[in-house]
Amino acid sequence: MQSRIAFLQKNLAKLQEVRYNKKYHQNRKCDIIMKIAIITGASAGLGKEYLAAAPQYFPDIDEYWLIARRQDKLEEAAKLVNRQCRIFPMDLTKEDSYRRLEAELQKLTPTVALLVNNSGCGYLGNVGEGELENQLRMVDLNLKGLTAVTHVTMPYMEKGSRIINVSSIASFCPNPRMTVYSAGKAYVSAFSYGISEEAAGRGITVTAVCPGPMDTDFIYLGEIKGNSKTFETLPYCDPKKVVQGSYKAALAGKRCYTPRAFYKLYKILAKLLPVGITMKMAKT
Repeated sequence: MQSRIAFLQKNLAKLQEVRYNKKYHQNRKCDIIMKIAIITGASAGLGKEYLAAAPQYFPDIDEYWLIARRQDKLEEAAKLVNRQCRIFPMDLTKEDSYRRLEAELQKLTPTVALLVNNSGCGYLGNVGEGELENQLRMVDLNLKGLTAVTHVTMPYMEKGSRIINVSSIASFCPNPRMTVYSAGKAYVSAFSYGISEEAAGRGITVTAVCPGPMDTDFIYLGEIKGNSKTFETLPYCDPKKVVQGSYKAALAGKRCYTPRAFYKLYKILAKLLPVGITMKMAKT
């Protein structure tokens, strides 16, 4: 009986992979398939670190597709790797950007061996205060853009493909003064866990990366640096170490990676303590 169940499970997984990839394989133009990595937010900060370290962990990548708003910054970042880079200067808050990505994938039909969803933004301030545009941009980029890029790339993934979604320690509980940001990162983590289960039968792994603050453009563009006592007292994460740890976690098939013992402990406490207490701890 057990052998029959194992046989059925094995064949069900094969059927699922065929069903997901049917359209993909029908569009193949040749026998030599290009393996690509797609990195969003690749022009600065953590995104550049993901790009620079990728060849060490994914040496079989033929081409990198780099996405961010500024072409000059992307061209500069492309020099970090000794591989062909395809530049996509576009804003992932706009629907035409991921439609363009979808069209390029349909035209070239590569294998997406690695997807790093790193694009994101965060702004300090209470809901109902400040600019509405900032609140909406966090929703459009951190949630809608990440979801759209993942959706259009997954049909081009195969067994062994990896997805890394950059979440945050802010996903562990609501962060007053960064409520929209923390709620969005909770979505990113939950989304990552959900699709990791959906894609497990195809041999695709999904890893949510939950780092603490890092000294990158993020905290300056969001006017967080110098305006939050919490950010001034928290231990900062080294972007290079975050990237190295998340690549290792992805290759090991882990669903979540949280750097530093301090934040691992915080994650446990956020699960055990009442949300009212953890929100006071997390207030930015």
